[in-house]
Amino acid sequence: MKNLLFNIIVLLILGMLVSCGEHDGDLSTEGRRLSDTDLANLPSMAADQDELVFGFDLRSSPQEDARQYLPFLEYLAQSTGYKFKLRFTPQDGKIVDDLGQGVIHLAAIGATSYIAASEKYNVMPLVRGLNLQGKAEYRSMLIVKPNSPFTSVTDLRGSIFAFGSKTSTQGHLIPRIILSLHDMTINDLRSYMYTGSHQQCADAVISNRADACGLQDTMAEILAEQKLVRILFTSSYFPSSGIVANAQLETEVIKNITEALINFDPAGKQRQALYNWERTEMPLGFIRANDSDYEELRNWMHRLNLTLEKMAVKYRLDS
Repeated sequence: MKNLLFNIIVLLILGMLVSCGEHDGDLSTEGRRLSDTDLANLPSMAADQDELVFGFDLRSSPQEDARQYLPFLEYLAQSTGYKFKLRFTPQDGKIVDDLGQGVIHLAAIGATSYIAASEKYNVMPLVRGLNLQGKAEYRSMLIVKPNSPFTSVTDLRGSIFAFGSKTSTQGHLIPRIILSLHDMTINDLRSYMYTGSHQQCADAVISNRADACGLQDTMAEILAEQKLVRILFTSSYFPSSGIVANAQLETEVIKNITEALINFDPAGKQRQALYNWERTEMPLGFIRANDSDYEELRNWMHRLNLTLEKMAVKYRLDS
């Protein structure tokens, strides 16, 4: 576990160096900041042909997401006998190419990323996450400040709106669907921004940099309970995030990993070993996934012209 933790810390630092030019000063392991000496003494990062690399769509922060996924990978390693390494992909859409090109073998991603990856690289869905009601679905919620004058979606005309990642289902695609169902597009907004994660999206509202944002339901409900935000609108249910595999993985490997995922019991047997798993989008584990589960969202992506290429172009223009 210690080597795995060291590996992810180094990968996170490298990822943030690439994307930001510097690493987060709060990055630490076992309560300590990593000094130059620590970095020099870390295990070799040479590629291991026997390792399966696991990626993820950013939800909170690289550090917080890593803390949640590391014990989960320990469970997969113990259940399957395979070795796993966690990798942080810093840019919107890049995780799709990482999957298709074999940089990562497996990933926890939302429907938007999966749809793009399946159409471009024939990526395979393995499982979908179960919410606290035991259903493999989730919603997006539009949030505002508690004292906001907005009382309906149509009130958002002329407002400043925050999205999460451009490839996020709950943070971008579903909020765009909500606007469309209320006869609005992003052109009806005064302005809009892409913040990169659900947490940063919420922070934009809390800090008054945005009037509203589209957020995953679990985080929105927690923030609303804390009186930090108010939920303005809740979407209908859509297929939840899940875990997918690239097309290069052997059938036997996929079978064994899928079985371990189905047997994953985060509210029972594995609960004590996990970190804040109840705050993820799969708090009660997983069910098997099929490509047909995503047909409605796929149709919406095409209707809204949200192809991976379009999102990548938009990212460069906004950056």
